[in-house]
Amino acid sequence: MKAEIVTIGDEVMRGEIIDSNKAHLSECLVALHIETHFQTSVRDDPDDMSEAFHRAVGRADVVLVSGGLGPTRDDRTAEVLSQSFARELELHEPSLKQIRDFFRALGREMSENNEKQAWLPSGAEVLPNPIGTAPGFLVEEKGALVFCMPGVPREMKRMMEEQVIPRIAARRGGAPVLRATLLRTFGLGESSLDAELRDIALGESVELGFRTSFPDNYLRPVARAASVEEADALLDGISREIRERLGTLVYGEGDETLEAVVGRMLGEQGKTIALAESCTGGLLAKKITDIPGSSEYFAGGVVAYANAAKIELLGVPEALLAEHGAVSDPVAVAMAEGVRGRFAADIGVATTGISGPGGGTQEKPVGLVSLALAHAGGTHVDHFVFGLDRARHRVLTVQIALDWVRRLLLGTELIGPSLLRRQGGAAPPGGISVETLRGEGGDGGDGEEGITVT
Repeated sequence: MKAEIVTIGDEVMRGEIIDSNKAHLSECLVALHIETHFQTSVRDDPDDMSEAFHRAVGRADVVLVSGGLGPTRDDRTAEVLSQSFARELELHEPSLKQIRDFFRALGREMSENNEKQAWLPSGAEVLPNPIGTAPGFLVEEKGALVFCMPGVPREMKRMMEEQVIPRIAARRGGAPVLRATLLRTFGLGESSLDAELRDIALGESVELGFRTSFPDNYLRPVARAASVEEADALLDGISREIRERLGTLVYGEGDETLEAVVGRMLGEQGKTIALAESCTGGLLAKKITDIPGSSEYFAGGVVAYANAAKIELLGVPEALLAEHGAVSDPVAVAMAEGVRGRFAADIGVATTGISGPGGGTQEKPVGLVSLALAHAGGTHVDHFVFGLDRARHRVLTVQIALDWVRRLLLGTELIGPSLLRRQGGAAPPGGISVETLRGEGGDGGDGEEGITVT
């Protein structure tokens, strides 16, 4: 079965809102073994909408329409669809009663324009909306199932789950099965991932897609087969082969973020973590505490921007700051060890850097960052120069810090992304002293996307 998703709204076309509905609906269709072949966005313009409807039913078996069901003058989906397919608009009394009851429950009087939402195309099957005023509906045109849902994501998701998915599943029958998964990687660029996997045997029934979501890269294996069992077996086989090839570069699957993976591992191993943040300004703490249950392993953190805060709150020696400056490996080490000791945590992580756009010098350019991780086996430290804007500089720094914690808990080598690290990688989890690091000398980096290592 082929599917098309149509999202409607001037605000979508003007870029005033991010159209997240397409992504959610596509994911729902994959779970139903249906592939989205087309995605269309149109203005609240009757001619454009009508053209989109006719095109969709001519090339897709399932059409999911989102938006244009509200009470205002620019909400025209029901009206335009009715005109496009020679249907009359009819008042659906049960929907009108539900709308009136909705406002009555809020203690508000319903304005008359809300009645518009109860006028639906003749022959439509109504899709109840338990959390909003606009009902959805289903019509069948030229053999295509056309589902119209509200554009409000919360209402659309509820209607998709409760009303649309069961109806599609009932009609689907014995069509070929489509199964997919998402493998999350960090540390290797998209082109390098493709090259690393170039000789993976996919076969005619398996495809492999690539998607970048900074700072990660996602792999999307897709398998087609006659049955769920056969498709799952193909998917499991290719996923296993990818994991064996990429090793620890693959950190998660599906919706599992890196901070969720780290949190689960900390909980499983009974470890605690404390943070000393300068350039990341609490973003690392936010990521960790975004995960429910993080109080089990997050001891606390300090955002120490000023030198005085580093001295007073983390115990960084004033002489160390005077000799090396706040953005330096020795100070990062002192911060990580200081916060670990003050919170009596198993792991201490520190970030200090120059996120820009100003503040750099020839010796310490904008983008320079030092990270340190202190644990019972020692303290690991490294520094990079990220040629990125301020926001992405902080995001990438946080992701490397999280990845270091993950690698420490796995017992594997602590390294930065391959495009950032020194030739031969960095030190193993046993730790590297500041004195040893000073004597190393940098071997340079391969550089990619304006990112270098010093």
